[in-house]
Amino acid sequence: MGHPIYRCPRKGESMAIPYNATGLWPSANFGDAPKYASGVRGEVRVTPSDRRHLRTLAERVAALAARPEEAQKRELWYAHNALKGRRPLVLADPENGWNEIVPAASLCCEGPLARRWEMVLRKELFWGERVRDDKPIEALFEVGYTYTDTEWGVEETYHGGSSGQSYAWEGGIKGPSDVDRIGRPRIDVDYPTSLETLALAAEVFGGILRVRLRAVWWWSLGMTWDLARLVGLENMLYLLYDDPQMFHRIMGLLRDGYLAKLDWLESHGLLSLNNDHSYVGSGGIGYSRELPAQAPEGVGVRPADMWCLTESQETIGISPAQFEEFVFQYQLPLQERFGLNCYGCCEPLDPRWHVIKRIPRLRRVSVSPWADQEKMAAFLGRDYVFSRKAPPSLIAVPHPEEESVRADLRGTLEKARGCVLEIIMKDNHTLGGNPDNLVQWVRMAREEIERHWKG
Repeated sequence: MGHPIYRCPRKGESMAIPYNATGLWPSANFGDAPKYASGVRGEVRVTPSDRRHLRTLAERVAALAARPEEAQKRELWYAHNALKGRRPLVLADPENGWNEIVPAASLCCEGPLARRWEMVLRKELFWGERVRDDKPIEALFEVGYTYTDTEWGVEETYHGGSSGQSYAWEGGIKGPSDVDRIGRPRIDVDYPTSLETLALAAEVFGGILRVRLRAVWWWSLGMTWDLARLVGLENMLYLLYDDPQMFHRIMGLLRDGYLAKLDWLESHGLLSLNNDHSYVGSGGIGYSRELPAQAPEGVGVRPADMWCLTESQETIGISPAQFEEFVFQYQLPLQERFGLNCYGCCEPLDPRWHVIKRIPRLRRVSVSPWADQEKMAAFLGRDYVFSRKAPPSLIAVPHPEEESVRADLRGTLEKARGCVLEIIMKDNHTLGGNPDNLVQWVRMAREEIERHWKG
């Protein structure tokens, strides 16, 4: 599943926290790089030695970004997201697999902030030099805001989860009387540290990469992951039968909390456009000339100017009717706020399509390894992006079975013929200790597209 959660470690803290994988890079999509590159109060410094390492890497990134093919890839995404693309696009973001591609021991920098910045740059270099998928390399370095977020004010208790291992948790909401403890998320932005980090990045990368401050406040606004954390995953499903009114009450609080959060971020000028190289949905890149929407002069970024993702992976076991009643009606007011919408991640959407297709301005739809691809192709046609998630298990072993990989790719190309197709490799917990698996998957995807695609 997706749900990347990351905060910068404070001094002396371990990087290994529940629902994060081991290694320097947390198991999150590349769209979280700005947050990952944000500063920590009191630690916004880079030594002269680390600065030299970073500038050398930045020069290599800038050289890759200057290649003519990067501009060509951008245009492919612009056409693709406008539903005018003719060939499938390929994106490989191995998430936790980055810790096998760029292990912490391989980094040259010594300072904690410099090491995170080095990780971001080395990922770009691996993408541009080895992976060679359709992700454009940009001569850009983004720094996220330093902030704290109260979330819902109710903490869960975790058991296990160290060193990237399995874990369980107990939700803080045990019964109806606890629901009153749910508060609205409150964000406290550390502006001095944010601006100090931005200034340092501009100094370190000056003359090489463009540097900007960029906000990443959520991955998904689907809310059922929040609900599962609050009450526990099994308890969430029991709640549908044992106390449906409590389920409705919590979902209403989550909806209102997120709507208020959007209002606050917009009014404080803290939203950032994601119509460029940004990761949008549960896989895909956001280049779009349809965004931002037209607004009066002087108005800042609004949700109407942005892509949004909603999903509900945690409710895969409930019926479409229950999904509509208990989940979708609460997601819809959030979806209505955004300029373009994406839906879904790991859950199969074919049973829910008659509900999901009501989302306004829906553009990108996830087709997970568990979805019926033939049904989804008939539903989506060329009216939506068919965002196919290839099974990550195929490259999770040291030596993948090539014919299995190719057969999966051919199956998608055959079933999605005539659709606006993107093929995404993500959700990798491991690459079997073999980073070349990702490179070879992209190579095979390109070969199968060349041989079998008839769009």
